[in-house]
Parts: sequence; structure tokens; C-alpha cells
Amino acid sequence: MSWTEVVIEIARDHAEALSDALMEAGALSVSVEDADEGTEDEKPLFGEPGMEPTEAAWDHSRVVALTDTDADQLAIVTEAAQAIKLAVVPAFTTRKVEDADWVRLTQSQFEPIHIGKNIWVVPSWHEAPDPSGLILELDPGLAFGTGSHPTTRLCMEWLEAHPAPGKSVLDYGCGSGILAMVAKKLGAQDVAGVDIDPQAIESARANAERNKVEIDYYLPDTFAASSNERHAGGKFDIVVANILSSPLKLMAPMLAGRVAAGGSLILSGVLARQAEEVAAAYAPFIKLGVWAEQDGWVALHGTLGQDSAPPPRSGG
Repeated sequence: MSWTEVVIEIARDHAEALSDALMEAGALSVSVEDADEGTEDEKPLFGEPGMEPTEAAWDHSRVVALTDTDADQLAIVTEAAQAIKLAVVPAFTTRKVEDADWVRLTQSQFEPIHIGKNIWVVPSWHEAPDPSGLILELDPGLAFGTGSHPTTRLCMEWLEAHPAPGKSVLDYGCGSGILAMVAKKLGAQDVAGVDIDPQAIESARANAERNKVEIDYYLPDTFAASSNERHAGGKFDIVVANILSSPLKLMAPMLAGRVAAGGSLILSGVLARQAEEVAAAYAPFIKLGVWAEQDGWVALHGTLGQDSAPPPRSGG
């Protein structure tokens, strides 16, 4: 089986409405891309939680509609253009999409990832390159955190460099649960993960079961209600939060309040230019400094009760 893609370049003002109209006119799926992708005019489109872009479109947008090969592509585009009252039917090109083993093709894009000295993140369809390493079996999914992003890697490397056998660890904003699993496999005893997304909690629990580790995962309200009883008064020897700068600043009192006396706080999801303002938000509670930087992202760390931030990673 094969399909035909219809490709239309159009201004931002019409991209979203045209996408909806194409679906109504019979397209199987529609996506919007930056028509300037790969050029110096390319513009990233992203947002932090609670600050997402209001529309998925660019000044120079490319709308790509997937249709059945035997569909009347001109009729679909014409109907969509008329539905949103365009003065003229926009020009378009078509391209054939051949059938393929999409599962195998997708899997081929994800190889084992080597992190730090001895950590491997391995998709289920691969053999571990080094069976003696710390192996995390983790498939790409809906929850954030496979070890490919610099912020995740930095947190994993910090945990590897500061193993805490028998201690407690809180992974706040756990996503896939990868950081909690690293901590557990490095010997932590009491490990908990928290996320605002129920789907992330479900994914994290499935990943923990697959990796044969016992970790408690919670939504924030459930965590607040149960952590005092189940987790030593709700305080942890290590608290790690890989989120983004804006929510991290807002959560400073809460996250710092989860750190046990003499415990460590590790924050990532912070751009290098944001490090000082994030550290300033935590200064009344704990002194943070940059531990390491990677690709413009940093990990901040601090020890509760110390008058100054601990030093950065040696050589980093």
C-alpha cells in the first residue's frame, strides 16, 4: 500500500485553519513544518509548561497532508481552501509515500546510548553493548527521558559520580523514571518519583517493572499526602529535578524543603544563561553552583546547610 503527500507552502495566518480544513476535506493526517528549516531563517518553536506557543505555525509554513493515492488531491485542496475562504486555491506539490516496515524503520533510528563511565540505555530490541555496565532497558515513548538530551545525561552523570548506597532519592518531574532507576541501580534504598502527567507515571512504573527495580511513583497530590508517612518525613538525601527554569524557580521552596539535612539538590533543564537566576531563586534555602555544562545546558548542585556551593565537576 502507498500514499500521496500534498505539500502546500502558506503564510502563518492560514496554516492552522488550512490544516483543520484539509482534515475535514478527507486528508488522513496533516502536519505543519517550518518551510525555512535548514536555512539561516529557521525559527525554533517551543515553550515551557504553561507557556506553550498559541499556534503550531511559522511565518513561512509548510502544510503536509497525507492522502490515499487514489484520492483527488486537487479536490481536497480546493474544498479546504474554499472552507477557509482563501481568495485562490494555493499551489501544491505531491510526493509518493511508499509502504514500509515502519516499526523496524523507527527502531533502526534508536541505538544504545552510552552515558558517563558505565551507564547504557538500551532499547528492548538491542543487545547491551557492555553487559557488565549499568543497563537500563528503555524504549522511546510518550514520557520524557531516554538519556539522549543533555539535561538527562548531566543528571545521570551526577548520580553516577555521587553514588549513595542505602540512601534516599527523590526524582521530581520524573518523566520516564530514568533518573530514579539510575539511582536505584546505583544502590539507593528509598527512591520515589513524582510527575504531573498521569501517563508519565504509568510509563515510569512500567519501566521500573521491566528493569526489576522497586520505586514509588506519584502524582503531586498523592505524593504530598503520602510522603511523610512512607518516606522519612518527606525528606530525601538526594533530590533531583530535571524540568525547566521557570517551574524550577517557582518550586524553589518546595524542592529545597524536600532535601534532608546535609543532603544534595541537583537541578537541570537549565540553560547556561539561566543558571544565575535559578541559583538566586534557591539562595535563601540552599547555595547552588554549576556542576557541569553540556551543549549549552547546565546541572546545578548544592548541599543543604553548606555556606557555599560545592565545586564543579573536575575537568568540567
